Amino acid sequence: MEYEMGYDKGYDMGKIYVIGIGPGDRRLMTDLGREALEKSDVIVGYKVYIDLIREDYPEKEFLESGMREEILRCEKCIALAREGKTVSLICSGDAGVYGMASPLLEVAEKEGFMDVEIIPGVTAALAGAAILGAPVSHDFCTISLSDLLTPWELIEKRLRSAAEGDFCIVIYNPASRKRADYLKKACGILMEKLPEDTACGYVRNIGRDGCEKKVCTLKELAEEPVDMFVTVFVGNSRTRISDGKLITPRGYKL
Repeated sequence: MEYEMGYDKGYDMGKIYVIGIGPGDRRLMTDLGREALEKSDVIVGYKVYIDLIREDYPEKEFLESGMREEILRCEKCIALAREGKTVSLICSGDAGVYGMASPLLEVAEKEGFMDVEIIPGVTAALAGAAILGAPVSHDFCTISLSDLLTPWELIEKRLRSAAEGDFCIVIYNPASRKRADYLKKACGILMEKLPEDTACGYVRNIGRDGCEKKVCTLKELAEEPVDMFVTVFVGNSRTRISDGKLITPRGYKL
């Protein structure tokens, strides 16, 4: 992606929206997100996410790029906004949960651009939880198993701490072709503290064609085939499986 920064050219300033478009189903995008996209002159994003919304906004200009070009996308958004355009930078789920809100704000801070608005979206932890039942109805945390930007030693520390604290745990990016055994490793770490029969589950392709779910024990979870399209749920000490659903009690007396 090649471009020329336009901040020294005297253009009227535009605006940047950073929008979490949800897990894939158009109905799970917020009205705020749709309104921001309607206001935008240009929509910028990773190609997979652009393809999810392109046909809904045929009159818009789209700029897409591939994986690991996140900072370039942010810089391009600022260049376009400095030309006076209203720009939307999109990502899946929620913009602030493993999304583009943080890198865009960091680049904007570096470039001295202030007019940025973050639009929330439905993250996989919430959309997947609804499919499985109610696994995150009490205190929970999210942990990504991707060690591209986070050292594996720190991921291990977070897994152990979450298990020690009896949190419900939502695991993002559980495996990839280069990290095929990472979920199995994570389950082994969790089983240092948690019982093997801890109630768990996962959802594949949340909000998209081919959506499927499964509930299982922590020991069984370690052997399940997962990929980057899967979100994993590990229950706390009170989470149970009932009629194929995960339920984490709030604590009310029934």
